[in-house]
Amino acid sequence: MIRVGLVGARGHVGTELIKLLAAHPSFEVAFVSSRERAGQRLADHEPAYTGLLRYAALDADAVATSGVDAVVLGLPNGLAAPYVAAIDALAPGMAIVDLSADFRFDATWTYGLPERFRAAIAGARRISNPGCYATAMQLALAPILDLLDGPAQCFGVSGYSGAGTTPSDKNDPAKLQDNLMPYSLVDHVHEREVTRHLGHAVEFMPHVAPHFRGITMTVNARLREAQSLAGLRARYAETYADEPLVRVVDAAPWVSRIAHRHGAEVGGFALAPDGRRLVVVATLDNLLKGAATQAMQNLNLAFGIMETSGIAMDASA
Repeated sequence: MIRVGLVGARGHVGTELIKLLAAHPSFEVAFVSSRERAGQRLADHEPAYTGLLRYAALDADAVATSGVDAVVLGLPNGLAAPYVAAIDALAPGMAIVDLSADFRFDATWTYGLPERFRAAIAGARRISNPGCYATAMQLALAPILDLLDGPAQCFGVSGYSGAGTTPSDKNDPAKLQDNLMPYSLVDHVHEREVTRHLGHAVEFMPHVAPHFRGITMTVNARLREAQSLAGLRARYAETYADEPLVRVVDAAPWVSRIAHRHGAEVGGFALAPDGRRLVVVATLDNLLKGAATQAMQNLNLAFGIMETSGIAMDASA
């Protein structure tokens, strides 16, 4: 078995990762590090796990000398560097999948969006997991990247689980009731991330909604030349024909239908009369394809395992 350690696994994404790892035929959870829960039984908090592990509070050196094959870093932005430095120094062969934004702009790391960079991820040992919004934007835009004229406008709406577990207005159900909360309307980190990895500018406007999980991304794209709706839809169908976790649909996908599912849906294609403005909608579960499921795809690819191993395909898009 391939031994995997989790650092910062107390949050919503940590729960989903533990579910996936506990059911995986080739991976086993070797440790789970959380200062807040140190000493407590993992099974008391995560029913999907039935072993005897207890949470531990491991510092960077302890993680680096743990002897595991891979580590998933689920820390807030800005906190991954000490762990990476220790692993680089003490266990350079240990694979790292980092869920934060800390290394998404580092050219020495592999950017872990399998639908675009699968070949580079295979065998990689330093993988930066894409952001949830960033995944939705790139899946919506990649098939028409060569047609774009000017920045694409991306209106994103996420369930409040995307705001994490630290209390704030953006994850307070009472403040979100009957509300839609805009935030970081310019220069959001996912705006910069997508612009970098697509090689084309986007303008991103994120919002938080009262539902718990799931992202709706509505993308408005100007095109260099007039196109037909049938031709554009065919581009998407061809791009994602062999992608197990992306489904192209005719109607605009609903976020309520993607929650708890591992894949993404792209659809709702609408073309302006002049043929030069396309609107397309992408949905995904921010905790799964936007985080934990994508991390599992990346771990599988890094270790030469079938990409969808451990991912329940009957629950995918």
